[in-house]
Amino acid sequence: MFALSPARERIVLWLLALTQFTVIMDFMIMMPLAPQLMQAFAISPATASGAVSVYSWCAGASGLLAMTYIDRFDRKRLLLAMFLLFTLSNLACAMAPNFHVLVLSRAFAGLSGGVLGAIGMAIISDLVPADRRGAATGIVMTSFSLAAVAGVPAGVLMGAHFGWASAFYLLVGLSVLIWCAVAAVMPSMTAHMAARPAPASAVLPELAAMFRVPEHLRAFLLSGVNMATGMLIIPFISPVLVANYGVKPAEVAWIYLAGGFATLFTARRVGAWSDRAGKHRVYRIVAAFSMLPMLLLTHLPHWPLWALVALFPFFMVAMSGRGVPLQALMTTVPQPARRGAFLSANSAVQQLGTGVGALLGGLTLSTDAAGRISGYGINGWLAMALSAFSIWWISRVRSVPAAVTGAGRPEAGAAG
Repeated sequence: MFALSPARERIVLWLLALTQFTVIMDFMIMMPLAPQLMQAFAISPATASGAVSVYSWCAGASGLLAMTYIDRFDRKRLLLAMFLLFTLSNLACAMAPNFHVLVLSRAFAGLSGGVLGAIGMAIISDLVPADRRGAATGIVMTSFSLAAVAGVPAGVLMGAHFGWASAFYLLVGLSVLIWCAVAAVMPSMTAHMAARPAPASAVLPELAAMFRVPEHLRAFLLSGVNMATGMLIIPFISPVLVANYGVKPAEVAWIYLAGGFATLFTARRVGAWSDRAGKHRVYRIVAAFSMLPMLLLTHLPHWPLWALVALFPFFMVAMSGRGVPLQALMTTVPQPARRGAFLSANSAVQQLGTGVGALLGGLTLSTDAAGRISGYGINGWLAMALSAFSIWWISRVRSVPAAVTGAGRPEAGAAG
């Protein structure tokens, strides 16, 4: 395991958080910008959700492909290369002259950004012992809060005043600054390359073997279902609020700001809690809590803006809180020699779950002649059912026994 001083380790974790901040902002910004995109390109909510889905499908494919190379390169160099491609893809999004070019640019953003989360989790796994990974993951998951409290509101406000493309220009500028900081500060990480990589002829059998391990499959199913649950609801929050409740596009920024501000204080605490109480237990508690705001958000009465601002933090805290113990748990499932490949596959499954959730969520919605969106309540009930399934299923997610791969002992803390 790569060893750093506590101070240097914390700097690296915050750099990873900032990197993930840009990835999450890039993904999240499409959702509150949906009303503006629908107006600018004359498209429906389902078509707008397609731009979210194409990112997820390509990110999933990228994650699967990354299984073949993620453990063959210096973690830092691979992170910088993929981050640069991701930044260029968002520049293409900002310059897109029509919706078709925007969708194509979103696809390239997915291909590059989809693997950044897996690289970050592999770095965490190389740096931090299993019994502290909940807290470490909580720091990196703060990126969700930062994106919601700063990135998305800033992008929405810029989009409302200067056009939707300005949000992507903002994202490109932030990405360039963070890329430079990573290049200057993050250490080279090559310890995982000590083992001789498999020859090219063994790549496909290795990929197939990854999906033949029962412990892997159970973990992948949980990850996919968890992401699909949120994506049945999240991409359509802004279009529904604007179309059905008269919320102005610029006012959506205040709703996301309130939610992000709340998660800014909870992500690290949930991570530390999962280290103390167990990852399985904390996930069950937070997932159960998430059912109420999910159902309420998809069956809203006609509330004033201040009430929506007050409600959204509960939803955001619950949805981000589910991810912290889950991500920490995923690092304990594989054997260390296969951790990078497993986390790449898990990232791909999460992205595929995201795409499936957004696609199914869009299929249940319809728009009437007055522009009102119906069918959102169905999404809430589907999300409730998937949450209940994940609470039951997580008890089946455990470490791969050493006997399966013959590569050392399972990591401590895997039982969560």
